[in-house]
Amino acid sequence: HHLAVTVTVVDGRVVATPQFFGANPATVPPGFPGAGRRTLAAEQDLGRALVTSLPAAERAVAITSPDAPDDILTRDDPVADAGLIAPGLAYGDMPAEARELLERLIRQYLGRVTAAAAEPAWAEITEAGLNRVTFGWAGSIEPGHGHYYAVLGPTFLLEYDNTQHGANHVHSVWRDLRHDWGDDLLAAHHAAHHS
Repeated sequence: HHLAVTVTVVDGRVVATPQFFGANPATVPPGFPGAGRRTLAAEQDLGRALVTSLPAAERAVAITSPDAPDDILTRDDPVADAGLIAPGLAYGDMPAEARELLERLIRQYLGRVTAAAAEPAWAEITEAGLNRVTFGWAGSIEPGHGHYYAVLGPTFLLEYDNTQHGANHVHSVWRDLRHDWGDDLLAAHHAAHHS
């Protein structure tokens, strides 16, 4: 239903953001071909597994609002405004199981592209410090009810929402706060070749 993938290649370097994946319906309803099939299931399941794995005190920090927003907060803005995102719980404050789930969730989004784009992005995330990455959830933690989450780090942002059409219409985005649209790569290329 929704798919927007931006890939920029400059001098052999690949940047694959922004990305927007969505599905309506997220789960094919009974009576339709493919009934029960889920799109973006891992993105939803890993996020819910993470928030529900947290002890009560950490969960209270991770859940930034009892109400989910109507859509992703950064919309389709050309530059993602990380200031719109409530930070939630930091990776460094999570128990080991939750840290593992958060890493798997991040890699789920990065795994949508080739290793040539995913591995440099993961390296930048870890070099900037996983302890600085936060996870925030809004809305219900119960399946079938509207929910939203965001993963925010110094170099990237992930957003996921499932709030529309009876919580059966999902949106998910991966934004690179430094390299979206390959802007910095293109600027460096132009500076090197047009000066």
